[in-house]
Amino acid sequence: MAIEQIKMPQLGESVTEGTISKWLVSVGDKVNKYDPLAEVMTDKVNAEVPSSFTGVIKELIAEEGETYEVGAVILTIETEGGSAMEPATAPASQSEAPTAPTTSNAPVQTSAATSAPVGEGGSKVRYSPAVLKLSQEHGIDLSQVSGTGAGGRITRKDLTKIIESGNIPKAGANVEAAKATPVQAAPVAKATAPAPTKPAAPAPNVPVLPGDIEIPVSGVRKAIATNMLRSKHEAPHAWTMMEMDVTNLVDYRNSIKGEFKKTEGFNITFFAFFVKAVAQALKEFPQINSMWAGDKIIQKKDINISIAVATEDALFVPVIKHADEKTIKGIAREINELAAKVRSGKLTSAEMQGGTFTVNNTGSFGSIQSMGIINYPQAAILQVESIVKRPVVMNNGMIAVRDMVNLCMSLDHRVLDGLVCGRFLQRIKEILENTSKETTSVY
Repeated sequence: MAIEQIKMPQLGESVTEGTISKWLVSVGDKVNKYDPLAEVMTDKVNAEVPSSFTGVIKELIAEEGETYEVGAVILTIETEGGSAMEPATAPASQSEAPTAPTTSNAPVQTSAATSAPVGEGGSKVRYSPAVLKLSQEHGIDLSQVSGTGAGGRITRKDLTKIIESGNIPKAGANVEAAKATPVQAAPVAKATAPAPTKPAAPAPNVPVLPGDIEIPVSGVRKAIATNMLRSKHEAPHAWTMMEMDVTNLVDYRNSIKGEFKKTEGFNITFFAFFVKAVAQALKEFPQINSMWAGDKIIQKKDINISIAVATEDALFVPVIKHADEKTIKGIAREINELAAKVRSGKLTSAEMQGGTFTVNNTGSFGSIQSMGIINYPQAAILQVESIVKRPVVMNNGMIAVRDMVNLCMSLDHRVLDGLVCGRFLQRIKEILENTSKETTSVY
């Protein structure tokens, strides 16, 4: 028999973590290769994690509702073949952690709360690294905590509730003893339970009044919040807006939409024209099609446009690959197909990967001006606002009613400056304002 590990998969090019929303198996279950093990949510997709082996579930290491980095071990499976190696006793090397939860003393700190107490019969109590870390940060004596996990195991949620209540059990005389006397402990075994990627901050004290409704935060909403927070914290956002006259484009699209729908079987939308114009401008201004990578900037060769598609409770960002090589008709078809997949729950992780620039159709909600948060790690996002009729002073001094639209761009100031972004928007403006039946073909 052998013990194999299942790790948190990468469900998208820019995805660095995932949340275990639901386990589909239990300890002792027999599974076959490719059987689903768990549902995982990220800010981009909700997917199932398949088994890479045939065997018996040995241990569920990750906890439901917690977020873990890509590559973190989330469960172990006992398989046929090889020699048995129990995780609790497997020797650890410098490069590879053993597969066992902590079964002896935790790393020694100044508080006895970090040590695993001895239970009845001399057995050691097991704590995950997430529990140990949280107890160290808040000085919680774990020996005074009753766990709600399997077999009375203390979970991260147990500690979060204690922290929020303010009634933190502190270690007594043992603390001073731990400070004064060096602890002679057996070598520390590293735990398999991966620590959640973000420590839980105490929830704000929001009073719940009669008539208020408490809505639990879903895994998708947590993932979106995490990615948006990361983007705002890491990327210094700047913002710019440009107004464009798209009267000719509106007249052109309206003149062909009926025949197009009859011939092609799907709608030709204004958004398809905007995505095509953006793709063309990105080809001419490749600096915009870049990503921040710490000590360097990666200028992407492929122009893959991420488009935001909303459902009732979440936002997904499928990708139109090689958008610069597609016609307006081809882009319109992909927008239609990807949106349908999002709303039917059939979007795959592959269709969420590889985006280099995001275009968001905020105008579909009637918005005329908005400031988007960049789709990390891309360098910019463009908001296409609602097309509205307004009186405009023309070059000849006459006033005319024109179809006007605002394009709002948020940019990562580490990667981009106002000059190149201004020229980029000017080029999109030129393309859109010169789109007409005489100059543009959708095929």
